[in-house]
Amino acid sequence: MVDVGRVGVWSIGLRNDDPSAANEIREAAAELEELGYGAIWLGGSPDVRHAVPLLEATSRIVVATGILNIWEHDAADVADRQKAVSSAHPGRFLLGLGASHATAVKDYAKPYSAMARYLDGLDAAGAPPSERVLAALGPRMLELARDRTAGAHPYLVTPEHTERARQILGPDRLLAPEVKVVLDTDPGRARATARAHLGFYMQLPNYTNNLLRLGFTEDDVADGGSDRLVDAVVAWGDVEAVRRRVAAHRDAGADHATLQVLTGDRNGLPRAEWRELAAGLDLR
Repeated sequence: MVDVGRVGVWSIGLRNDDPSAANEIREAAAELEELGYGAIWLGGSPDVRHAVPLLEATSRIVVATGILNIWEHDAADVADRQKAVSSAHPGRFLLGLGASHATAVKDYAKPYSAMARYLDGLDAAGAPPSERVLAALGPRMLELARDRTAGAHPYLVTPEHTERARQILGPDRLLAPEVKVVLDTDPGRARATARAHLGFYMQLPNYTNNLLRLGFTEDDVADGGSDRLVDAVVAWGDVEAVRRRVAAHRDAGADHATLQVLTGDRNGLPRAEWRELAAGLDLR
């Protein structure tokens, strides 16, 4: 199993295809490694190729796709790219896979069956199951992650979900939930930043259905999220508030927490916040 450490960073900005951003992305990756983070999770439906510049700019940190959309990439091609990257950077690449959403995929149907077939394709092409995880939320996808991958990378979840996921995954699979963070101690401003981010996800049934399973209501998922929901899925406040949320996920069974810092700039690189978090959290 790939060792991702205790805490990582989740970022869309680090998978930017703009050539003018290449140098800053490499510098940011190198700094994240120096700060002590265990993994970089590339958001925004990345391809395997997006990991290469970050791996080349570093020597230790793991780079993971968070999450590669299975509807956009042929399994055999992904397996070939994964094997090439893993050969060049042993033990440092993790393939995160997801079945995306009906609103984003033209011929979306039966995501569980589609994922099982995709894993069949990866297996047939010789891609190692120990170097992949699934973006699993519901029980069936978590069981698939347990049986055919190294574990799960759930997105937009609470410590209560982490506890349920651990029960399904068992003790030996990686559980790496994404944790949203707003470093702002003003309640109104922090929740406004969180809602501006959450509004998009509150339109996606995969996420809202999972939140409803966790005991939230239709009112909670309306209008960008109630205070109750925002407070449950976003760690806002100072670094100590983030430390408590990471500890809650770990106490519930998480091996690794990957922090997505929300600033209002979805594609930005919140390097000051990454430094502040690194100084106040136990990354190792």
